[in-house]
Amino acid sequence: MEEVSQKPKKGFFNFIEKTGNALPNPTLLFGILALFVLVLSLIGSLLGWSGTNPATGEHVETINLLSRQGVHRIILEMITNFTSFAPLGVVLVAMLGLGIAEVSGLMKTALNAMLMKTPPYLITAMVVFVAKLSNVASDIGYILIIPLAGVIFHSLGRNPIAGIAAAFAGVSGGFAANILITTNDALLAGISTEAARIIDPTYEVLPTANYYFMAVSMFFVVASCTLVTTKWIEPRLGKYTGDVPREEIVQATPLEKKGLKRAGWVFLFWFALLLIGLIPENGLLRGADGTVLGSPVFRGFIAILCLMFGTAGIVYGYTVGTFKKGDDVVKGMNDSYKTLASYMVLVFFAAQFVAWFRWSNLGMLIAVNGAEALTNANIGLIPLAIMFVFFTAFLNLFIGSASAKWALLAPIFVPIFMLLGYSPELAQVIYRVGDSPTNIITPLLPYFALIIVYCQKYDKKAGLGTIMASMIPYSIVLFIGWIIILVSWILLKLPLGPGTPMYFAM
Repeated sequence: MEEVSQKPKKGFFNFIEKTGNALPNPTLLFGILALFVLVLSLIGSLLGWSGTNPATGEHVETINLLSRQGVHRIILEMITNFTSFAPLGVVLVAMLGLGIAEVSGLMKTALNAMLMKTPPYLITAMVVFVAKLSNVASDIGYILIIPLAGVIFHSLGRNPIAGIAAAFAGVSGGFAANILITTNDALLAGISTEAARIIDPTYEVLPTANYYFMAVSMFFVVASCTLVTTKWIEPRLGKYTGDVPREEIVQATPLEKKGLKRAGWVFLFWFALLLIGLIPENGLLRGADGTVLGSPVFRGFIAILCLMFGTAGIVYGYTVGTFKKGDDVVKGMNDSYKTLASYMVLVFFAAQFVAWFRWSNLGMLIAVNGAEALTNANIGLIPLAIMFVFFTAFLNLFIGSASAKWALLAPIFVPIFMLLGYSPELAQVIYRVGDSPTNIITPLLPYFALIIVYCQKYDKKAGLGTIMASMIPYSIVLFIGWIIILVSWILLKLPLGPGTPMYFAM
């Protein structure tokens, strides 16, 4: 494949790209990192690296994975590490439905119809906006929106890697921001409630606790990512000159329009079923706690996605003639898995690395010791908030799960903020500001490997360096901009959400 840009690249970010791409293949890199964790666990164990988990009060020590017990665990759980790696099942299930929709021609026709109606100057903002909204539906952004953004940019004659970067920044870099309430809001609020009750046994943090701040932040994320894409990423990447054929924007034929209409009716049918199951107080699809946010629709949306796109693809395929028998549908699912071969190999090594890092307690010790150092600093609210943001952003490079980090940090920081006269909701929103911008520059993000695969579709030489060089500008802009918004919000003493105060009185 040819180089993505015809112009020689120079500068700091191009140095990062060149250096990063000089690293071993991502699959080998994860294997090397996994071995490094084993050695580090041995060193940490010998040197007595330890700490106290503030959430449980339990003494945490470095676990030597090269001990007899550690080696046995590595061998016995190697397979389950791979098969239980969270993104793997999500990708495999989603690709069944999306494969049908892709082979039937539904995705291509719908994409063309959308592009025909969207002004070119709004494409980038639209991609980021849709990427942000996708966070309400679990991991759909990583599975559908990010690769689709590459196709959209390529269709318009723009660099597809820039489209992938813009969508990745929206989905992951601006993860916390949304104009909709998501399952993540409910999850973090539950953890904050438990932490707040250390001080006030009756305190409750609601899922809407940070809504005003996050809704405003969404528009900041969309504007920032659009600006970075058009003013920095695309000029740096240059014109795409690879050999991947681009899907032209063409007017749908009468038969394709008929297929789109029927597929649309299928989606409406699914939405009607979901509403019937969610709206009544005793609805079949409501969660065990009786809430909509706790429903299997939100918690297992990838399964719903598979069914929706699969059935819509089948209806479209039979309407336009791309499907004539059941074997054609099965072939579509088979073909979708052919593109995942390299991802499956990479995931095996990535899963071992993540599991071994967790078993060794190295990640937890980084969090515990860092949190202790931060809380010992006796400073004012704004300096404390900024330090907390920096600490969370750094910690996010090692522990990707937002809920896992907050479960560890909330019992420390929420009571401290309350004793200082600040609300648990404020501590939570500060944490969320730091938790998002570094998602897009850490290889420990579970879906980071998948982003590399998306880029390699258009440039076989793309690697870790390509992603890092493309995403660092987004991370910097989001990080700085979000801190400015946070400080301004604190100075103006604005409510963080409906009925949510910034201050707390004992």
